[in-house]
Amino acid sequence: MRVAFPLIDRATWTGGYNYLLNLFRVLHRYAPDRVTPVLFHGPDASEADLHPFVDMPEQECVVSPLFDTSRRTQRARRGGLALLRGRDAAAEALFRRHHIDVAFESGGYYGWRFPIPAIAWVPDLQHRHRRDMFGARAYWQREIGYRALTLGDRVVMVSSHDARRDCERFYPRMRGRLHVVPFSVHVDAITQAEPADALRARYGLPARFYFLPNQIWKHKNHRVVIEAVAHLKSKGVPVCVAISGQGHDHRHATLFDELRARVDEAGIERQVRFLGLVPHADVLGLIRASTALINPSLCEGWSTTVEEAKALGAPMILSDLVVHREQAGRRAAYFDPQSPAGLAEHLARGLEAPLPDPLARHHDAKQDSERRLAEFAAAFVDVVGSARAGPMPQAESSALGT
Repeated sequence: MRVAFPLIDRATWTGGYNYLLNLFRVLHRYAPDRVTPVLFHGPDASEADLHPFVDMPEQECVVSPLFDTSRRTQRARRGGLALLRGRDAAAEALFRRHHIDVAFESGGYYGWRFPIPAIAWVPDLQHRHRRDMFGARAYWQREIGYRALTLGDRVVMVSSHDARRDCERFYPRMRGRLHVVPFSVHVDAITQAEPADALRARYGLPARFYFLPNQIWKHKNHRVVIEAVAHLKSKGVPVCVAISGQGHDHRHATLFDELRARVDEAGIERQVRFLGLVPHADVLGLIRASTALINPSLCEGWSTTVEEAKALGAPMILSDLVVHREQAGRRAAYFDPQSPAGLAEHLARGLEAPLPDPLARHHDAKQDSERRLAEFAAAFVDVVGSARAGPMPQAESSALGT
């Protein structure tokens, strides 16, 4: 089955780009005879973004200005016309020329009468839970997009049962078309990472450090980590947290400067280290070498960094969200994301544990990781097959992964 995937712009949404790249790697490895992923991208796509895809064996890529990331206004207009007219005729013609069986929708909309079966991926419903994070325009852009998915009979794919419940609650017309496909991650890039000692030296980190590799967006809740570190410093407890990720939130342009200012005010520049964007192999190496991964988000879909920590056998300290407990279970410690003191307790406790053996942790986690990857591939193949076969009867609605 030939599936069309639009390239996700890494600069705009790093998590979405990483999800797509990981999905391609998993399909190539675990389902090469079931699904052929075809990547569609604009002429403006960067070589750095394309290289990991092109480097895969026999990967098909199609270049078209329809998928130029620089033409966001034009693409939004096409999405609006698809909503009004029911179909994106230009995308349909392009997909038919390349014998596409199923189209994967992520950040775009092909229309409620689009004749090629489509899978709409809904990562989360953040705008519904955290209305305060969105201006009116950003909120309604998302809301209209999700309401459009209730039209027609496209398959809707989510990554968690928590997201499925949200979709059924907010958009009842999605019932019968929802599939839960929890993703897992491929960590082959860990073989390219430097040894833990070398990584720590290069980034100026001590033997014990915590790692927070989330984009610096407001809902990722970096502030609670900064306040927890400041709280511990006031008690004479030295803790180091390394933070990597893109430092610009397009919805909250001053956020990064505000966080840096708070770090300076609290005098914790040595305890809170902003690393900026780092190579993915280094992200994996730092997760593996850390005392624990931190994810303090106020809202999540299915976290890539949590999956990476699971695959590497790294301890985790996570905000107490339903989706985090669904994803990590007993592998993690949990804290109230509004409580710096609660997080501080976990950080201080981690300093008392023996220094980790990263290689041993990874070795112990590897077999379970392989199982989850195979299940992810099989579940995605099933969704593609369901989309191609047509809508399910209402009574047959079920969630994969139960």
